[in-house]
Amino acid sequence: MMTKLALTPLILALFLSSCAIGKKRSYKKTYNPTIAEQAEYYRVQEHLIEKDLPNCKGCIHGSSHPKTFSQNTEVYELDKEAVDELGLRNTKFDIPVTWNKQVAMWVKFFTGKGRRHFVNYTNRAGRYAPVLSKIMADNGLPRDLIYLAMAESGFQNHARSWAKAVGPWQFMPYTGRKFGLNIDWYVDERRDPLKASIAAANYLKTLHNLFGSWELAAAGYNAGEGKIGRATRMYHSHDFWRISQGRYLRPETKNYVPKIMALAIIGKNLDVFGFHEIEFEKALDYEEIMIKGNSDLYEVSEVLELDFEEIKRYNPEIVRWQTPPYMETYPLRVPVGAKDAWDEYKDKDTVVADNFKTYVTPHDSSLTQISKKFKVPVNVLADLNPDLSENHLDTKTVVLLPFREDHSLQASMYADIYEKSSKQKKVARYSKRGHGRMISAYMKKGKKVKNPSIYYTVRKGDTLWRVAQRTGVPMSTIIRTNAHICKRRQILPGDKLAIR
Repeated sequence: MMTKLALTPLILALFLSSCAIGKKRSYKKTYNPTIAEQAEYYRVQEHLIEKDLPNCKGCIHGSSHPKTFSQNTEVYELDKEAVDELGLRNTKFDIPVTWNKQVAMWVKFFTGKGRRHFVNYTNRAGRYAPVLSKIMADNGLPRDLIYLAMAESGFQNHARSWAKAVGPWQFMPYTGRKFGLNIDWYVDERRDPLKASIAAANYLKTLHNLFGSWELAAAGYNAGEGKIGRATRMYHSHDFWRISQGRYLRPETKNYVPKIMALAIIGKNLDVFGFHEIEFEKALDYEEIMIKGNSDLYEVSEVLELDFEEIKRYNPEIVRWQTPPYMETYPLRVPVGAKDAWDEYKDKDTVVADNFKTYVTPHDSSLTQISKKFKVPVNVLADLNPDLSENHLDTKTVVLLPFREDHSLQASMYADIYEKSSKQKKVARYSKRGHGRMISAYMKKGKKVKNPSIYYTVRKGDTLWRVAQRTGVPMSTIIRTNAHICKRRQILPGDKLAIR
């Protein structure tokens, strides 16, 4: 097995070489070769999956068991009373597992109402849990921390929380960058299960060193180390269960630790809890091809005779349609066998991304103003338009935008740019409720026009009140007559409203 010490010279060489590559503007330091090289070492191939992992009978692959325990492993065994009560077969863990009413509540949930969720999580675990387990073990951490990833995301690379935490380990942007993950317009390495797991291992090690307890380390992963540090000082205790009895921690954090424990208990005793329908997904095997930065992945997929979505599935960290232009080359993962097609393709320079949308300035403007209009970082626009001034653009200046010409800006690829903030969503909910109450009130007193012959086409800026003023028809009548529109949503330009 390749040791971490053996990897060090190669990592250092990659780091030095990357520093020597001239890249544009603010992207100079965003690529982390250390994380990338370690991820390549953990290629999810069948021959890299440790042969003894499936020896834990009835377990999610990657779970700890006696054959994975070493002399340095701290082993925790569930209380005999709990073991007898539940009829468990696998009772040893390398993280603390307690049986109490909080844990029992989560066991009841995942074997009852939440059973479908657990089955989906466990099916995906077949693909990811073994290599995540290996990454944890190679970093001197418990293998059963895979259940923390299970609690975070259900092993989904594209999982995204309301707080904008992303990926299988649900890193927030600040923490992800702090532990070496690249997050920018083109890539989000929080979505890469290998790179994110390496970062998570370093973060969890930091948390455990800080608190000396896996329960508090897990709580810190959920709430932040600052919150848990203040809690330990407030309650003069490093006992998670004692701290969780107070009011300082949020319910989400109080539930988080018992949730992980419940998943571990069930995940290591699938048969006992009646999970016979599990179909573990196969490990994702891949090869790598080196393609140039700023390559169009649609054109690459055509060369490889693969669907674009298949390329994205193998490279979840690439969030757009092109490889990062600030990198000289990019290691692209492809299904085994696809590498030959790329090696045989002679015109590799033809897959360059140049099919961009354009914007023509209607008046004097700047890249900053265009950045705000399209919600694209200024440095991305500046790199894409190196000949343009950032501070002043004349009328009718053609500006390249980092969207593919045949894409709609409403495409799922750009959903992260145009999604509403939590505050905007809250305002929209209140607005929708208020609209619904108003419509209900007018529906009761309005008169419906039967067999209408006169219609009004809604213009930009029109409201129901303004339409009523312009037509001289009571608003209640307009609403009652056009209930098929008004009850579903607010009126929009182009809607035809029956008036008389």
